[in-house]
Amino acid sequence: MTTRRNVLMLAGSALVLAGCRETAKPAAIAPDVLLAESDRGLLRLAPAGEQVLGAAAATFDGSYLYAARPGTLDRVDPASGTALGNTALADGWIPRVVSSDGRVCALSRTGASGRPAARTRTRLLITAPGGQTERDLAGVIEPDAFTSDGTGLFVLEWLPAAAPDHYRVRLLDLATGEVQPLNTRDKTPVPPGAEEEMRGDGRQAVLSADRTMLFTLYTHQPGHRHTRDLLSGRPGGAHAFVHVLHLIERWAYCLDLPHPFGEGPAAGHALAADGRTLFVADLNSGKLAYASPSSLAIERVVDVPPVAGSQAALALTTDGRILVGAGGVTVLDRASGRRTGRWELPEPVRGLALSRDGRRLYAGGTGRVTWLDAGTGTRSGEVAAAGLTALRHVV
Repeated sequence: MTTRRNVLMLAGSALVLAGCRETAKPAAIAPDVLLAESDRGLLRLAPAGEQVLGAAAATFDGSYLYAARPGTLDRVDPASGTALGNTALADGWIPRVVSSDGRVCALSRTGASGRPAARTRTRLLITAPGGQTERDLAGVIEPDAFTSDGTGLFVLEWLPAAAPDHYRVRLLDLATGEVQPLNTRDKTPVPPGAEEEMRGDGRQAVLSADRTMLFTLYTHQPGHRHTRDLLSGRPGGAHAFVHVLHLIERWAYCLDLPHPFGEGPAAGHALAADGRTLFVADLNSGKLAYASPSSLAIERVVDVPPVAGSQAALALTTDGRILVGAGGVTVLDRASGRRTGRWELPEPVRGLALSRDGRRLYAGGTGRVTWLDAGTGTRSGEVAAAGLTALRHVV
């Protein structure tokens, strides 16, 4: 898994706030406020124009964000783009992870990477209402997500430190600085030697509707064995699964995905969740899995139109449709998975996001964001976004 998950944590240019430089407005402006990743750092696209936030990290839903500029860490209101507060910050720290309530931020000296460099120790900085705490940890440690109460930080410990090629998820106690194993699903500590070690990439992560769990989709896991396999002596296998972190109870669980999930390119997979269902799509093979967030079991798998060679994205409407981005946008009935429409776009999709009122669908593209009527698919406009790599949120 990369340490990006669905967190916006990007190194780039300095934070641009009210009173600072903004780029010239394009011919069209977005009617909503959008957050997007780019090769220039985090972008905020709004009716007032484009704002380059640069080195920044946001919560998984885009509700809170922190951005670094020389000598300062700003807590930024995503809706207005203004700084709500700031704290002194030594140069070189990069925001990486923000707690779900926006009160705590973890920073590191290195940016997000699919494969971190070898090192003997890792320094993390935790900023909270009570001040800043720096932790000097043994090995290659990458911040991943906060516990719901903000007292613990899930981290990825890459192994071996001298040549990292796999990792395990552990928990950093922010009060003591101790790195500990997670609990199993029955809330008991994972025994020594039974911690899962992963070798693949995390394609995407989303919060559960009640914000208690984080779902991360993994594909291509050569040599991976679940904790339950290690405890039982079963051989395990290489396939795709959803890694579940309970942010309150601090346990982890792997929800297996059936064949052929994970056999095709990772980019062809995506997931989304509502209060009743976790949806996982494999557009390489044309499969859509329905899973229960409560039982953490696959309920059924249906056939959907396959789209080869494209990045996949999912958006869930309030009227019972699934909007699937890959090339263009395929409209599916949520209950049956049956295709009910297809909306063409001028280029491959780099992320989908619905406006808060559900009326507009935004699709990231090559250097721009296009928006459509979410009911009819009629294209309504587009806004330039140079270097865009992924559209993430409508604020």
